[in-house]
Amino acid sequence: MKEDRFLTKGINPSKFHKISHIAIVVLVLVGFVWLSVHLIGLELDFGTLFQYRNRLWQGFLMTILISVGSLVVSLFIGLIAALGQEYKVLFLQYFCKTYVQIIRGTPLLVQIYFFYYIIGTAWGINNRYIAGIVILSLFEGAYIAEIIRGGIQSIDRQKYEIAISLGLTSYQTFRFVTFPLVLSRIIPALAGQFSSIIKDSSLLSVIAVIELTQTTQEISADNFRMFENYIFVGFLYFLLTFAVTTLSKKWEKRFHYERRI
Repeated sequence: MKEDRFLTKGINPSKFHKISHIAIVVLVLVGFVWLSVHLIGLELDFGTLFQYRNRLWQGFLMTILISVGSLVVSLFIGLIAALGQEYKVLFLQYFCKTYVQIIRGTPLLVQIYFFYYIIGTAWGINNRYIAGIVILSLFEGAYIAEIIRGGIQSIDRQKYEIAISLGLTSYQTFRFVTFPLVLSRIIPALAGQFSSIIKDSSLLSVIAVIELTQTTQEISADNFRMFENYIFVGFLYFLLTFAVTTLSKKWEKRFHYERRI
């Protein structure tokens, strides 16, 4: 009877159950934050942000631009580094492995200062935005390289033997066997890495790249509403990462990720 009532209204019972629990979780979290703010006697006024809407929008767009640019470049770097570690030329193997180990073993903040103020200055890279994309791409590329390499190594050798027995060429094997399998297995990890790119782009503010975090710092120095500003900017970052997560789930279903692992 209860299910009939939901179906009459066009609501899936399981979907309604899921939405109701999500709503409860959101209310609990919002209530906890509100109570914490109330206990310390903090009065939040987000209305002061309205006059800075254009600057926030520009910073938001710049964050998206830097993140997308870094994603494209880091995917290329990661693919080269992953394949290089599997290549038979020892020099290329050691070069790619050394790159991955050094980048993964040092903080991004240190790399930003080192590459921009030393390497960038030595080679005449003065554009902060280009430098920021390159630095972020080098950092994320090392992690993407390991994701891709892990995906390649996870493929059963038997699948290659089947491809050879069917008479597939190397290109056909890559197109119809290697690429679909690797992609289906690394999409979740790549989505998480893209979310990291979005969040890590905030560190570029240390070299005065005018993205969302740097814009927020400038606004905070003007209106002295640090808590409101950073709560709002945190919400904007969450929107971006949530969109990436949602999109990755659709890609997982498209490539039947659950059936391939």
